[in-house]
Amino acid sequence: MGLSSALASAMSGLRANQAALSIVSSNVANSQTPGYVAQTPNQIEVTTGDFGSTAKTTGVSRDIDSYVQNQLRTETGGSGYADQMANILKQLQSVYGTPGNSGTLENALNDFTSSLQALSTSAGSSSAQRVALGAAQALATQLNVTTKGIQSLRSNVEQDLSTSSQAANAALNQIADINTKLQGLAPTDPSAATLMDQRDQAINALSKYVDVRVTTDGSNQANIYTTTGIQLVGAGLASQFSFASAGALGATSLYNIDPTKSGVGALNIKLPNGSSIDVAGNNVVSSGQIAADLKLRDQTLVQAQNQVDQLAATMSSALSDKTTAGTTVSGPPAGFDIDLAGAQPGNTVNITYTDSTNTQRQVTLVNVTDPTALPLQNATNANPMQIGVNFSNGLSAIAAALNTALPTSHLSFSAAPSPATATTLRVTDDNSGLARVNSASSTKTVSSLTSGGPQLPLFTDGGQALYTGAITGTGSQMTGLAGRIAVNTQLTADPTRLSIYSTSPMTPTGDTTRSDYLYSQLTTSVYSYSPQTGLGSPSQPFTGSVSNFLQQFLSVQANASTQATALQQGQSVVVSTLQAKFNSTSSVNLDSEMSNLIQLQNAYAANAHVMSVVQSMMNTLIQAQG
Repeated sequence: MGLSSALASAMSGLRANQAALSIVSSNVANSQTPGYVAQTPNQIEVTTGDFGSTAKTTGVSRDIDSYVQNQLRTETGGSGYADQMANILKQLQSVYGTPGNSGTLENALNDFTSSLQALSTSAGSSSAQRVALGAAQALATQLNVTTKGIQSLRSNVEQDLSTSSQAANAALNQIADINTKLQGLAPTDPSAATLMDQRDQAINALSKYVDVRVTTDGSNQANIYTTTGIQLVGAGLASQFSFASAGALGATSLYNIDPTKSGVGALNIKLPNGSSIDVAGNNVVSSGQIAADLKLRDQTLVQAQNQVDQLAATMSSALSDKTTAGTTVSGPPAGFDIDLAGAQPGNTVNITYTDSTNTQRQVTLVNVTDPTALPLQNATNANPMQIGVNFSNGLSAIAAALNTALPTSHLSFSAAPSPATATTLRVTDDNSGLARVNSASSTKTVSSLTSGGPQLPLFTDGGQALYTGAITGTGSQMTGLAGRIAVNTQLTADPTRLSIYSTSPMTPTGDTTRSDYLYSQLTTSVYSYSPQTGLGSPSQPFTGSVSNFLQQFLSVQANASTQATALQQGQSVVVSTLQAKFNSTSSVNLDSEMSNLIQLQNAYAANAHVMSVVQSMMNTLIQAQG
């Protein structure tokens, strides 16, 4: 190697050292900068002629583990989801209150049933009647308050959807903007490294709100997709979330895929091509805080409202509804006659029959007077199966509708022949021997406080309107009932009706028939509850007393909150572990940087010494030639 080659190698070494020292300096200076990824110089050996070589710095590499980074983003989305679910479900437990304490549904129901029991031991006592009436009012008020609490949480979640959408949009715009700035820059360009750090930070921020999948193309452009395949960012173009709030939500403010029928805020994502997608209706996001908000608003808290509405409805119906068994028809064909007279919208006829496979099935005929609500929808294998019919259309029309709705049941519906009344429906087998009608009954709402029987409309819908379970095109009367339920104003005007159920003849003094009945209906009678409450299934609905149902759904909600908290804690550990693993390779290690600095200083000194020796030798040669 000649002196010129040696000098060139030493000079290139100094230049490489200078570039490396600059990177070490940057690493140390940014050791506490959030999101900064440690950099390493890329150096190659370049051959110069036939002899010798030089070092060349071609850029920098970011010390990043892409696999761990992707895992961290996935789990960050899971953490955002778990945090929001745990937070809201914990607040929901506060709405229900601590079991055993005052100001809870459980305590209010127990106080009411205890007051009815006390009324039976002192029938006719005006003080006992007032206590029972006050307990009923306190129970209704507690249901009202619980509904307000649930709907307040839904409104809060609705507001969070707006806030989270804005935060996600800010991250999307930042990612697209940085993509534009990175166009034309090689990934190893030192000026690109800082931009890529900023882009990674924006993607990490986005992953808190929605699930993300990131791909980087050959031109160093990050393309962001949801796990369902919706593109959020493509090069310099970003999709945008748009949220139109519906304001404060109520129990009847429900999501509908038809925007003209939806009662909640509309969350859409507008793609760069101008098309818009309903985020909730198309399941665009599956994780992150936005996904949690949508599930809470449209499912979890709606189900919680369904539970308290079902409680209010069951209590109301249990005290006001009178069930009358059908009259046996010996046949053949055999069956029952059922009188439909006096049925209110929502009142029912219940039929139990054994089909051709020897399976017992139930059918519930519901009096639906609004044609826009028909046909009623049933879940697969629903038991009982609900069929909506307008009882006021006349027996011929009713029978025809039922025979059409149950074509393979081998049941036959017709008007009962004389001497039955004009409102008597007959249900029998079709005389084929392939079905057997086991029982039939009608359930009607008693509207009078003194009907001669123990039933009375103690609880009403808003103070005066009867609760009958009516179904219309806008939904069921049960929806939101817990927020409207009140004690019958006629009863508050005359509390003696808690004991007096007949005025002709007058209920005897000391008669406990009504108070005994009310107590029994709320504590021992068994009812079937809608699967929409989250208990039971369409084929096997949850059954139990009113108290059983309350305790069951409170237990389910408590377990859900506990599980959500456990998931939140688990996700926190996972994210912390992945973050530590990511930092171990990507963050600046000051010890390593100091070690690199010493090596670079030694290399710098060695190259400088070579240059000094070369200079000395050249001076010697010049002097010798002179």
